[in-house]
Amino acid sequence: MVNRTNGTAVRVREAQALLKRRFDDPVRLGASQKAGISATGEAEANERCPNEPRWGKHTGRKRPAMTTFQRIPTILAATIAVALTAVWLRAADEPQPPRADDDAISAKSPRKGVPLFDGRTFHGWEGDTKKTFRLEDGAIVGGSLKEPVPRNEFLCTTRGYANFVLRLECKLVGPGNAGIQVRSQRVPNHHEVSGYQADMSAGPGGGYWGCLYDESRRNRMLARADREVIQKALKPDDWNVYEIRCQGPRIRLSINGVQTVDYTETDDKIPPSGIIGLQIHGGQPSEAWYRNITIDELP
Repeated sequence: MVNRTNGTAVRVREAQALLKRRFDDPVRLGASQKAGISATGEAEANERCPNEPRWGKHTGRKRPAMTTFQRIPTILAATIAVALTAVWLRAADEPQPPRADDDAISAKSPRKGVPLFDGRTFHGWEGDTKKTFRLEDGAIVGGSLKEPVPRNEFLCTTRGYANFVLRLECKLVGPGNAGIQVRSQRVPNHHEVSGYQADMSAGPGGGYWGCLYDESRRNRMLARADREVIQKALKPDDWNVYEIRCQGPRIRLSINGVQTVDYTETDDKIPPSGIIGLQIHGGQPSEAWYRNITIDELP
């Protein structure tokens, strides 16, 4: 890495040295040049001001040397110029901020987001924490392997989010179905949640992992992941990193760093913000595990 601060200091010192040579080197510049007046300038001044004392080679009179006091304005101006040059050089060396259209976060070099789950409590979440959801080994677990899951249940955040990158580790155990809700809403007086769902389901070829479904709203798959992509990216019966990036009308899903869906909403009536939810689907005995849940909010 280049040391920009040292480079700026070197250039400032060079400018100061040049200034010193200009005023202190009579051999290099000449006495009249040092005073800021050329021989041509002397003749012009004599012609324009006939009543002033004349000097120069044609008069045989020598111009008196400038005193230190007389040189102060010139020295001051040059010093200010050097100082302004230093400021300009430092400004030029400052790294430029990223452009607004750059991706806020790179999947290959993720930043550490803000935790949504502390690994010990349900603080910041609401849902059926008596029967359906529990805490185990630093994870949120929905469902059971001992009995069927009676109905769809969702553990949701207590506040909404609009533009963000959500990252979490997920694991599906058993033949069940689950998913992560984003930009969603609780259906009034009902256990269901309505909104976008990043799907998770067991099945050949990766099931519906990596697909985008519209839960309890349009009730259809909005974007499907390529089966070959999912088969290469997914770790069946193990932890997988799910990334959900919502920015404006665009929603992108990735599993283990591999993008599976890039969807753009065209219906301007669809809410652009909402709660985040963790689902366990009603059905056969199964469990959905979620941990290390973080979020980076975007402009």
